[in-house]
Amino acid sequence: MPLRRMILEMGAGNDLHGGDYTKAALRAVQDALHHSSLGFARALDVDIESMVVKVTIGVQRPDAVDADRIKASLPHGQVTVRVVEGGLDIPDKARGDVAVIASAAIEVWLDVA
Repeated sequence: MPLRRMILEMGAGNDLHGGDYTKAALRAVQDALHHSSLGFARALDVDIESMVVKVTIGVQRPDAVDADRIKASLPHGQVTVRVVEGGLDIPDKARGDVAVIASAAIEVWLDVA
């Protein structure tokens, strides 16, 4: 059977001091996760570990995100993480600091008829 996207959820996260892109990305993923529920999968008697979960993270410095830590933060499914250019950096030149804002999109795909 073909995979069908059942959920598309978005989230935003930040690291206000220190410029930690992974921390901002993790917060964005958690924000997205807390906006959704997988009740439909249980109602359809679908094994939630069989879900295909695609995570896309947008930050200004994609190479600074630890995608393995993002993947490990997802509780269920077969997870893939893609980090792309996006989000925002807000520099504080007076303090030599940067606030990092990350965006996350989580897609959940199921093999259903």
